[in-house]
Amino acid sequence: QLQLVESGGGLVQPGGSLRLACTASEFTLKTYEIAWFRQAPGKEREGVSCINTSGALIRYADSVKGRFTISRDNAKNTVYLQMNTLKPEDTATYYCAAGTRFSLFRRFFDYWGQGTQVTVSS
Repeated sequence: QLQLVESGGGLVQPGGSLRLACTASEFTLKTYEIAWFRQAPGKEREGVSCINTSGALIRYADSVKGRFTISRDNAKNTVYLQMNTLKPEDTATYYCAAGTRFSLFRRFFDYWGQGTQVTVSS
């Protein structure tokens, strides 16, 4: 079973920044489209950002445009999500997922990490 591992979550004040990382130890990410999703308590899991295999195509949810940046370093087998100007409404568990479609829809992703908690609070 292919397993992704997220890291970098934590508690941050509003306006602060965090960088999440997604990696895999048992397979290479460079052949997969990667997306970040998040899920807040009582809410549906939503797509935040996605990146294609080469990194040339990127998409963001409207709620994070201009604040979040997705990138990938295929040599390090890692995908990043830089999150700036964080807001309390960004509080959620963040998941990375690997699939074969450039998309922000959950159904196109077969492999998921266990998530990392991001809490934005003063």
